[in-house]
This record gives sequence, C-alpha cells and structure tokens, in this order.
Amino acid sequence: MLDRTQAPAYTRSTAFALLQPQEIILPNGATLFVVSGGDQAVIKIDLVFSAGRWFEQHWGAAYFSSQLLSKGTRNKSSFTIAETFDRYGAHLEISPGLDTVSISLYTLVKNLVPTFQLVLELLKESVFPEKEIELMKSVYLQNLKVNNEKTSFQASKLIRKKLFGETHPYGKELEASDVEALSREQIMQHYSVLHRDMTVIVSGKVDSASINFLSAQLSALQLSKADLKTATAKQVDPSREVVKKEGHVQASLRLAKKSISRLNSHYAGVVFLNHILGGYFGSRLMKNIREEKGLTYGIHSSLHTLKNESYLVIGADVNNENLEIAFTEIRHELKRLQTEKIGKDELEVARNHFIGSLQSEITTPFAHAEKIKTMFFFNLPTDFYQQMIYTVDHIDADELMALANQYIAHDSFQEVAVG
Repeated sequence: MLDRTQAPAYTRSTAFALLQPQEIILPNGATLFVVSGGDQAVIKIDLVFSAGRWFEQHWGAAYFSSQLLSKGTRNKSSFTIAETFDRYGAHLEISPGLDTVSISLYTLVKNLVPTFQLVLELLKESVFPEKEIELMKSVYLQNLKVNNEKTSFQASKLIRKKLFGETHPYGKELEASDVEALSREQIMQHYSVLHRDMTVIVSGKVDSASINFLSAQLSALQLSKADLKTATAKQVDPSREVVKKEGHVQASLRLAKKSISRLNSHYAGVVFLNHILGGYFGSRLMKNIREEKGLTYGIHSSLHTLKNESYLVIGADVNNENLEIAFTEIRHELKRLQTEKIGKDELEVARNHFIGSLQSEITTPFAHAEKIKTMFFFNLPTDFYQQMIYTVDHIDADELMALANQYIAHDSFQEVAVG
C-alpha cells in the first residue's frame, strides 16, 4: 500500500521533449505546422501574420483592424458572428502585438469545417462598419483614460519611450489623439496587410481529414510578401526620471536596458541570470526588497525578446517614501551579481527551479505548439530549448558573474518612477 506520509523520491530530469511537428509548405507560400497530440477531440488553429505595430503606416491601425475583424462581414453582423461561434462551442482570440497579429481558433474536431470557414470569411469579407469603429474607439478611449490614472501603466509606457523613442514602434503607446485621428480607410489599408506572410500552427487531436481540409482552404488564400520595414531605436545614455502624481501614495518604478536576442550564444545564460535576479519567488530581488525590507508586495525582472529588439526590465510598486531605498537596493543587487560569486546552494535551487519551470510549460499540445511557433519566428534551431537546459545545467558562478558584467551592469539601466 502507498505510504502517503512519505514524500515520493526526488528525481531530476533535464529532458525537454517537444512534439515533432509536420511542416507543410502550401502552394501560396504559407507554412503550415501540424502538432498532433492529446486525447481530447479539440483543435487549436493559429494564423500568424507579419502585421503588428511594426508594420503600421498609421498608429493604431494594427490594433483596430484586427479587433474589428469579428464585427461584421458582407453577410453577417457582429451578433451573428459571435452567436455562430458560441453555437458550435468554439472560441476565437485575436491578438495584435508589436510584431505580429495572431488569430486563434479553438474548436471541436467535429465542428472544424463551419467554424474555420467563418474565420476565413472574417479574413476575406470583413467590412468594418463605421458604427463598430466608433464604438470600439469609444471603449478604447475610456480604457485609456482609466489606465492613464495607473502609475504602473504610466511607468511602463515611459520606460519603453526612453529605451526606443516615442516614434519607434516598440516605444510608441497609442494616445487619444492617435485613436481619434484614425480613419476607416486607414484601418482597411492595414487589413490588407493581413494577407501577407501567413504562418499556420495547428495543434491538438489533428487527423488526416482535418489536415487535408485546412490545407485546401488555406491554399486558396491570396498572399503576398510583407514589405520590409526598418526602424532605428535611439541611442541613449542611462538616465533617471521621476514623475510626481498628485494624490498617489505609491510609486511604480522601472529599471530597464536593451538586451540580447535569442540567437546570441549568451542568451540562455542571461535568461538564467535574470531568473536568479528577479525571475521567480525565491529570487534575490524578492528576498531583499520584499522579504527582508518589506518595501513591496512583489518585484520582478524579465527579459522581453521581440523580433527586432530585446530589453530587460525590473518593476515594482513601493510607497513614495521608500522609493529611493528601493532604487538603491535594486542597484545593490545588480552590483552584487557583478562582484560576488553566486553561492553553490543558491545556484542549485535556482537551476532546478528554472529547468523544472521550463519543462512544466509543455504539458499540452497547445503549449508545444507555442514553443514551436517561437522557434520558427526567431529562426531558432530545433533543439533550442534542450540546449538552453543543457547550458543552465552546466553554467557555473564564474560564467554568470562574467555575464553580469557584460550584460546587466548596475550603472547601465534607464530608471523611471511615476507616483
């Protein structure tokens, strides 16, 4: 009989076994990945387009053109579209990002044909009714007004502006004037961008009939190559800016700097170094700023890797009277990584947590598909995540200290606070 008073024996694994996708190049040039797995008769279809903010000719066009896709076609109203997805038990997610726009359909295998045909109708026949545009603008402006009262929103906006510049796609945040100036014609112009550089990732319980149906339907789409676009982020020296807000007892602080891409040979080491710094609950920033000094409920650091840039950011909310000490202690932890070797016990705990967390991210076929999508869009080798685990499993304190001096020097960060 199982003795439940005894914890199971600890086993350590460094394996990262991704499902192997089937790759199909369609006649129109689109790439289709099929990630088959799972027992539930559910499929997720991701249509990913090079149509994010990076490709905008008019600020806000990527967001509004994508969000308005489901608000009316030549033959269906927004209500009919929503009711149809509900009737089939399907779910549609449209995610406009800085680099891409993703259209994701979750549907039962038995309902694939009618639900996916509706998605294609949205892609080919959306009409962007003026009343829907005005309603969405109104909602966006109201949410913007609410967000602009939040110090965390203002601090995140300000730090990206400092890193990239206010006219750069990664540094720009939509303002009320941008939304009000955006026309239906400009929205429809960006809609045409959704017919370029399409990549499709299908995951779940995918059978041959589903693959044949999707291949035929997707091949009928007329696609063209996305226009190449460049944007140069301004080069700025480290600086500090504190914005006072009347009536706020707390301030949101951010420290950030540009970082390295996934293709850099040091990427895995820098990601792990960030994990030790502020990437999990047992990190140095959490122990110092939260547990020892009680300055904040939570503090974190993260590495954001975009298609054309990357940046590392540290964020927290603290009482105004504790702002200076919080900045000082964060810099102290950054400097410690540059000057003191990480102890053996701390290193092993962080190492095991990092590897285990990465392994836990692939518990479903949909999660496997997300990793495969990342590898494709960033031109990564097929063993990228396994190699990352290998690097983290073998990296030592000397290597980490050298990476800290090269990539996260304490005096190289932009600093902002709002509150």
